[in-house]
Amino acid sequence: MPQKKISSASLLALSVMSGSAFADITQQVEDALNFYHYGKNGAIKVDLNYRYENVDQDRGPQRTANANTARLRAGLLSPVFHGLQGYAEYEGNLAMQEDFNSLRNNRTAYSTVADPEKSELNQLWISYAGIPDTVIKGGRQRIKLDDDRFIGNVGWRQMETTFDSVLVTHNNQQIYGLTVNAGYIGNVQTFTSTTENIEAPILNVNYKVGDYGNLVGYGYWLDYTERENYEKSSQTYGLRMTNFQKPGDTYKIGDNYGLVYTAEWSHQEDYGHGAAQYQANRYNVMVGFTAYNFTFQGAMEQLDGKGLNRTFDTPLGTNHAFQGWADLFLVTPNNGIRDVFGTVHATLDRGNVILSGVYHDFTDDTGQLHYGKEWDFSAIKKFGKHYSVLAKYAYYDADQFSTDTQKIWVQANISF
Repeated sequence: MPQKKISSASLLALSVMSGSAFADITQQVEDALNFYHYGKNGAIKVDLNYRYENVDQDRGPQRTANANTARLRAGLLSPVFHGLQGYAEYEGNLAMQEDFNSLRNNRTAYSTVADPEKSELNQLWISYAGIPDTVIKGGRQRIKLDDDRFIGNVGWRQMETTFDSVLVTHNNQQIYGLTVNAGYIGNVQTFTSTTENIEAPILNVNYKVGDYGNLVGYGYWLDYTERENYEKSSQTYGLRMTNFQKPGDTYKIGDNYGLVYTAEWSHQEDYGHGAAQYQANRYNVMVGFTAYNFTFQGAMEQLDGKGLNRTFDTPLGTNHAFQGWADLFLVTPNNGIRDVFGTVHATLDRGNVILSGVYHDFTDDTGQLHYGKEWDFSAIKKFGKHYSVLAKYAYYDADQFSTDTQKIWVQANISF
């Protein structure tokens, strides 16, 4: 055999052996972090996330931000004992390069990257599942309802939002597809590692309508009890019908084709300590189709605005996922916002490669005042269950709101 072929075969064998050895080590780590007690699982959970973020804004005094951060979450999940289970989790973020305004470091000369160098108790809860079809969970916990628009953990940021709360989840097996989440939130541990006091009953009822999707009704009563947050208080009611929660959800019209849709209406009013009286609506519609590994969507989300402190807002939502990744509209403008956007999503390599592209066109809620437009792109590569890398880009082209903004992210994650 020629020397060149011998070398190629040797390299191939070495590659296979290295991949196999790596898989074996991964499995050993996974086994070591899971333990058993009377046949009930407990676990040590570890999530390490490195991210580089660059923010470049065209106008204003802010200098270009560069953030190199590494966030660690480490948690201990107990085995189940007579229906009881507990969880405790530490979260800490290390800023290896701090040329950015974290909202906590007083570096206001730089553009904002809201990932402060902090450490905290992220979760500490106990749950009880001794009642049929019901779980009661109390303590500091992660809460994610529907698409996270109203109640979410702001999972994109390094430090997530968690809630000091009691949440009762009931999955009714007699009424097919009925899930009820009812709870009360007493404090919000925010993604900037601050605590906001709140008195907030929440209710979310989700019913699966056969193969057609899910019908959801909800009510959220948010009363902020600290003066600096009074104006974030509101009461919101809404109805949502959708068959699309994540890529892959679809109403099949063939082996390789399907339809996706969302229709949602929400109404918001003043409540509690909120001094300004107002009423505002939100409209959220989306239609699209899937073809093989691709999803194409056209959508419109509108949040009405009636002036200062009279806008439809979602202060407990994961707002980064909506109205552009450049985060220019985390708080609704006084004139409201209408976001008309299109999305292309591709899932390749058996789900291990995920590509997304989004185009947004932003106006006020009448469509007459043009705010700007935005292009967003992302690529994710997964390596098995535990490893992934991500590259992400956002460019906001300002017209009559804010300034041109470019954001670049590179991220690597290990999660067990």
